[in-house]
Amino acid sequence: MTIIGVAQREGTAGSIADATASYRSASTAHTAVALIDGSGHDDDVVRLAPMLAETAARVGAVRGPLAGLLSAGALVHDPGPIPSGPDAVGVLYVRRPDERGYVVWVGDCRAYHWDGKVLQQMTTDHTLAAYLSRAAGEAGNVPVTALSDFVGIKLGQAVPATVPFVSVRAAGTLLLTTDGVHDQAPHEVIEALVREHANDPQTLANALVAAAHSNSAGYRDDATAVVVR
Repeated sequence: MTIIGVAQREGTAGSIADATASYRSASTAHTAVALIDGSGHDDDVVRLAPMLAETAARVGAVRGPLAGLLSAGALVHDPGPIPSGPDAVGVLYVRRPDERGYVVWVGDCRAYHWDGKVLQQMTTDHTLAAYLSRAAGEAGNVPVTALSDFVGIKLGQAVPATVPFVSVRAAGTLLLTTDGVHDQAPHEVIEALVREHANDPQTLANALVAAAHSNSAGYRDDATAVVVR
């Protein structure tokens, strides 16, 4: 039995543009859980985000995780001569009945897996900050925090070659978060909350969102956490 907890908190910049959806396919018995973070807070983005999440979850449960995320991307793929219009980032988790799970993502939404001992980040952010940090290798800490908002890949530009795919053990607890959670709550804080509340997905989701605080300027992004057990 799959138990899902979801918590959301609107940020300070406008209507919430995060959205989640889950779907269990009657034909495949796969359960898909999608998390979408819309870019900005325009009316189009706010309206489309739930549609993107629902599309990713429903198609993903039936046809697989890659098909699910790319189908969501097709709804916002209309670049024209000058890229414009609504776009988003997202992560999709699909659990099979044989206790295997798969994660695909575009952008800086994240998936974490808790095995009862260690919280492992399963995804890598598609941001300029993350790229430069990886490229620096052993050069030490690189001051790239200000570049974390520069997202290199979004749903509207996604193609199969740009969508990473990882296998995840269904045993344990899986977390999906938007950057409004993991950019404002350090990894050690997230891990401590998981350690305390891993057996209660809804309580954990609530705690993760509550742990995301405003920055020094008073800005707080939309924060959404999904916990699957």
